[in-house]
Amino acid sequence: MDSFSYDNSPYPIPSKMAEGYRASWQYIAAPGNWWTGAERIAIAVASRAALNCTLCQERKVALSPHTINGIHAVSAGLLSDKAVDAVHRITTDAARLTRSWLENCVDADFTYGHYVEAVSVVVTVLCIDSFNKALGLVPEPLPEPVQGEPSQYLPPRAAADVAWVPMLRPETLTEPEADIFAGALQRPNVIRALSLVPDAVRQLYAQSAVQYLNIANSDIRSFDNTGSLRLSRPQIELIAARTSSINECFY
Repeated sequence: MDSFSYDNSPYPIPSKMAEGYRASWQYIAAPGNWWTGAERIAIAVASRAALNCTLCQERKVALSPHTINGIHAVSAGLLSDKAVDAVHRITTDAARLTRSWLENCVDADFTYGHYVEAVSVVVTVLCIDSFNKALGLVPEPLPEPVQGEPSQYLPPRAAADVAWVPMLRPETLTEPEADIFAGALQRPNVIRALSLVPDAVRQLYAQSAVQYLNIANSDIRSFDNTGSLRLSRPQIELIAARTSSINECFY
């Protein structure tokens, strides 16, 4: 059976969406800037395990997650304890991550680039898994990792700005990053915060185009814009706002 065939879906799924999800699976399986393909799949495994992690559940209801110690439920042995903890926190309690926590995490083996790339993998898998869950379907089996080493590429103009991590500014982009803000002189900081790993921005655009709107090349402020979705724009934004509220997104 092909991945994301949706033969058992209770509703018809557009082929464009299934194709987008297959591309997302290829993205997480390939080596990135800072993680190998096998490590990126291990991040996906750890993120899925976090949803049933007793330690994460205890931290979630605690006044402060930093008061609860323990061992995470995870079956991915390629990651350090620090990386596993970061993935679990990103997955289950992102609203209470702090700059000081991240600064204490960062070292020679877990750089800001490792963190940004991990965020990208977690978000990719969570969004697709949540879609399947909403349909009453089991999570899609994760892909086999692609062999190869991470590039360790750092965009030369990345610098400290408004995010916790170095980021790029639209007005200073040069090749090969010239495309990631699609020529716009302004981009939301939630997008710019991924720009230390340019492919993470590209992946966000690609997945958003099938699950929400094409935020790379269209004006999302236009309420005539519904992308390829069959909902009205007010319906789209109602769902988006409710999802953000449940996830405690400060936006």
